[in-house]
Amino acid sequence: MTQRKRKFVGTIAMFAMIAVYALIAMAVAIVLQVHNANKFTELAYYIVAGLLWVLPAGMLISWMQKPDS
Repeated sequence: MTQRKRKFVGTIAMFAMIAVYALIAMAVAIVLQVHNANKFTELAYYIVAGLLWVLPAGMLISWMQKPDS
């Protein structure tokens, strides 16, 4: 697969991944009732949930940047 095709597929996959991740993070917050916890716990959850998507996105970006074989 050429780098150009990988970037196209990766971009679409990234949009889908972020949308699904946001829905999952929201559902987890609702199930755990984060808004009823103390402010520190709520802040910690949203910091972790807000940054956790970076790990799979980084792996996807490194795959997209591989040179053509």
